[in-house]
Amino acid sequence: MNYYQEEVECAPRGAIRGIQSERLSAVIRRVYDSVAPYRKKMDEKGVKPEDIKSADDLHKLPFTTKDDLKDAYPYGFLAVPLKDAVRIQSTSGTTGKRVVAFFTRHDLDIWEDCCARAVVAAGGTDEDVVQVSYGYGLFTGGPGLNGGSHRVGSLTLPMSSGNTERQLQFMCDLSATILCCTPSYAAFLAETIVAQGLRDQIKLKAGIFGAEAWSEEMRRDIEKTIGIKAYDIYGLTEISGPGVSFECSEQTGMHINEDHFIAEIIDPATGEVLPYGSKGEIVFTCITKDAFPLIRYRTRDICVLSAEPCSCGRTLAKMSRLMGRSDDMLIIRGVNVFPSQIEAALMSRGLSSNYQIIVDRVNHTDTFEVQVEMTPEMFSDTVSGVSAHEDELTAAMRSMLGISPKVRLVSPKSITRSEGKAVRVIDKRKI
Repeated sequence: MNYYQEEVECAPRGAIRGIQSERLSAVIRRVYDSVAPYRKKMDEKGVKPEDIKSADDLHKLPFTTKDDLKDAYPYGFLAVPLKDAVRIQSTSGTTGKRVVAFFTRHDLDIWEDCCARAVVAAGGTDEDVVQVSYGYGLFTGGPGLNGGSHRVGSLTLPMSSGNTERQLQFMCDLSATILCCTPSYAAFLAETIVAQGLRDQIKLKAGIFGAEAWSEEMRRDIEKTIGIKAYDIYGLTEISGPGVSFECSEQTGMHINEDHFIAEIIDPATGEVLPYGSKGEIVFTCITKDAFPLIRYRTRDICVLSAEPCSCGRTLAKMSRLMGRSDDMLIIRGVNVFPSQIEAALMSRGLSSNYQIIVDRVNHTDTFEVQVEMTPEMFSDTVSGVSAHEDELTAAMRSMLGISPKVRLVSPKSITRSEGKAVRVIDKRKI
């Protein structure tokens, strides 16, 4: 079994907790003294730095939200003198102010180490060719995996997203062995590889896919189509980008880099901390970042935490794959619906990962439609056969969700492909 930093990745649980306690106490003192919004939040809650003696005291601290960061844009949460910051990354926010995250040189070193752990966990070595097809620029995906690949010593192809023909040319000509991109783009590349008859020309052995929720069914479909092992990776710009957690060869959850981040699961409605094994919103506290150490940051991502031993040998706690988000959850006719539930229902029946959910409101009543591409076999079927497939899918979703969508099977390749994050939901309601 290969590790990038075995002394940390395989440390005893007690040692990890000790590291977290020491680092948490230090960072709380620092942000209280240097970050006005944190000082105000802690004062309002009646918490002083000396009250945080160990990681067991984390629950005493206030939460931080994306709205807090937007309200303090751009420098309000910067915890070091501006001259010490050497990089920014930013969210891809569609409305209002963006969130700008700052990095010192030390922060970049930590980030690259975290991503290097992910590359090695996926089988990467200094003999591999890593094709990074995440976006670069302000988006964290490209820079993060680029840095991690460099740390490992792999030849790195900084492709960025898009320009699929060039992606495939370099993938074949330079014998890329590890692909890094969003899962929806990986599915598109896999589909294109097969369509262009390139399956025997690629040398890929693994993929590191993240930046959006995806199902186990989608993973297996990608793996089968191009003959790779697909690894999940998690991160978010506010915390550091990819590398907050990563999947090992067991593919049973993503190991959290707990020497840098403390994870909690909370009830998204009440903020109550839940025990391991509970489904809830994951919250992260940065304990080693200099420039932008967020405290109890509410990610809005829904998952489950586990500290069960992993057969890979790593002792770092694991988070499950994302089960949706508490803030992009759809409420349709009073029912909570996550796109990931719909994807699982579709792909478990052999359908495409290319689908869209369209929600509208007509005469004060929500309408709910799921469009999904047919397989080539279905496309050649009779009208009555297609209708029967639609009825079957409707019944399956009614059973899973407790609500019946209108399922519409559309022709293959008719839904617009994505070279970045897939647009899964179109909500036309004026709510």
